Amino acid sequence: MSDEFPTPAVGAAVADEFVRAALRWHFDPQTGSPYWLKRADSLGFDPLTDINGWSDLGRFPDISEEWRDTPARDLLPAGCRAASPAASPTAAPVQVFDSGGTTGRPKRIIEATSRREGVDWASGVLERHGIPGEGAGDWLHIGPTGPHIVGRSIGLLAALRGELCHFIDLDPRWVKRCIAEGRRQEAARYLEHILDQAADVLSSQPVAVVFITPVVLEAVAARPALLDLFSAKVKGIVWAGTSISPETRYLLEHEVFPGIPLVGLYGNTLAGIAPQRPRAADDTHDCVFLPYHPYSRIEVVDPQDPTALVPYGERGQIRLTLLTRDLFLPYALERDSAIRVAPTEDFPWDALADVQPLTRGADAPVEGVY
Repeated sequence: MSDEFPTPAVGAAVADEFVRAALRWHFDPQTGSPYWLKRADSLGFDPLTDINGWSDLGRFPDISEEWRDTPARDLLPAGCRAASPAASPTAAPVQVFDSGGTTGRPKRIIEATSRREGVDWASGVLERHGIPGEGAGDWLHIGPTGPHIVGRSIGLLAALRGELCHFIDLDPRWVKRCIAEGRRQEAARYLEHILDQAADVLSSQPVAVVFITPVVLEAVAARPALLDLFSAKVKGIVWAGTSISPETRYLLEHEVFPGIPLVGLYGNTLAGIAPQRPRAADDTHDCVFLPYHPYSRIEVVDPQDPTALVPYGERGQIRLTLLTRDLFLPYALERDSAIRVAPTEDFPWDALADVQPLTRGADAPVEGVY
């Protein structure tokens, strides 16, 4: 039987043995998932003997598209089922989450404990930015909930700090559909509906921290009464979702919300959370995102040769690898591009900056409000 899933320290120099141990977990019949145990037969190699480290993961195909149709229960490793609430009342429940659908029909993942651990780590990074902790006040999540994991993650962040979290649901699929079909007035009315709800919560509840998307945050700045509520009550803003230009981010941070920590998160359903790392004196970019390495490994590669990393300081396509107890995704080429950023002494692993859609112009994906 496979050993228990390996748990190296976050950000440490992670040896190839981590990859081999993780694959023993995912391809052993006693701990692996039905999906990977069946998929192994069509790979053309043996994952347990032919994959010896990080560099060998490129032998796998990008299977992320298959997760649009794969039954979610087939992704669940047997080792996780053995620790489910049915077997142990104190175990974390296994949940199903959908992607936002920016690139088409949603992909689905399962999650039990891995993302929770990533959120715990991200909470420490946010604290270094000055995002308020216990006793400061409630959190307000203005973003997707329902089938989207981000709502659960923000709720966990609030709970880690001993605070309540209020939720305003935002349906990204509907807004993207409205924009794609040319119904921009309807999308604008939906945004006003979101802002009305935010005004009600902020005027009646002791909210100190707000999670919000850049498009909605810009809309807040354009509504004076709501902006006054933010300025008077909010002590920290966490943004994520759509791309944001350096110029707009600078304006929001220094002109619209001066004195309020404004911290970004990069991520999605597959990648998890990559918080903005604290700024270093010699940083070229004001906003640098830090993945939950090695469990969520984000690399910046040449779009023409996805096996080759671009040099530090250059732009390339984002390539994701997930190696967690719950999920194995050898690599997936994301719809985004970014600049590869070198490690620092405090955070000695690759980071990324200036994330934006890989395709620009008419062929770019519809981002909507999230």
